[in-house]
Amino acid sequence: MSAESLKGYQWPESTVAVERGRVAMFAKAIGETDPIYFDVEAARAAGHPDLLAPPTFVFGLDLEHSDTLGVLEAHGVNLSGVLHGEQRFTYHRPVHAGDTLTLRAEFTDYFSKKNGALEFLVRRSELSSNGELVAEMESVSVIRNGAPS
Repeated sequence: MSAESLKGYQWPESTVAVERGRVAMFAKAIGETDPIYFDVEAARAAGHPDLLAPPTFVFGLDLEHSDTLGVLEAHGVNLSGVLHGEQRFTYHRPVHAGDTLTLRAEFTDYFSKKNGALEFLVRRSELSSNGELVAEMESVSVIRNGAPS
């Protein structure tokens, strides 16, 4: 089955609270040393209302709130042939602990190469807060057809 049929698939909208402990734990896990990511007083001294979330933090939120691999598998895609191709972020404002974000995601584009041996699904996600666009993410899943099961 071609992954092309997934173009236009939308995940249910979800809302997530950005928790201080998760921001700090994520920052430490990726090796951040700047205290604005894990020390509230340092973040406030730097002009932030609370801990600043590292840029890739929202990718984790997106993964957690949308089961991309489950959707692919439910549509007949062999998961052993799926690769994460690329990821892009556009921020309209920083994300901080204490924010409540609404997440919307959709497969927005599809293309193939090598006579269908490689299929590419583009997934676009938007995070907003109180109707204000906070961040946009775009990721590409690469599906290698003919991958061993």
